[in-house]
Amino acid sequence: MKIYTRTGDQGQTDLHSGRRVAKDALQMEVCGTLDELNSLLGVTRAETLPDAIDAVLHRVQSELFTLGAELSGADHKRRDASALSDENVLRLEADIDRFDADLRPLAAFILPGGTRAAAVLHLARAVSRRAERRLVSLLEKESEAVRPVALAYLNRLSDLLFVLARAANARAGADEQTWPEPTKDP
Repeated sequence: MKIYTRTGDQGQTDLHSGRRVAKDALQMEVCGTLDELNSLLGVTRAETLPDAIDAVLHRVQSELFTLGAELSGADHKRRDASALSDENVLRLEADIDRFDADLRPLAAFILPGGTRAAAVLHLARAVSRRAERRLVSLLEKESEAVRPVALAYLNRLSDLLFVLARAANARAGADEQTWPEPTKDP
């Protein structure tokens, strides 16, 4: 099987459902942003990470593929074990709570940075938020494009990525920089 098909040379692509759409259609924009996010998670996993964080990111990468398949027209009305569900959202919440339990309480905004792994996690969080915004735009135009659980999943995922960035910094002993900077007495 060849990688190239030449079927997209005119600016259209096939969805899993067989429907052809413009490559810049909102549906494809969401799929592309999910692909970008998944790739950033791959870059993050190439860094030295605690095993617990790597395991969560590995699972999330698979779940992002599942979400992308649904967005590309796979039969999302199925309720089989491979479809995203409320259970996936609850698992993200449990991960957030588990990693957040070891962190200092937030007292200010955190500037993205610290270790390289944490910085990439912050970037992935920002891309996750963009995917969420694009999905909202898609759902405003095509409310049946994907099940509502997808929006909840992306909303929770960006929270998880923020907490994982903080956890990666904490476990590496890297200080978090805050905004606004604390004022120092003269």
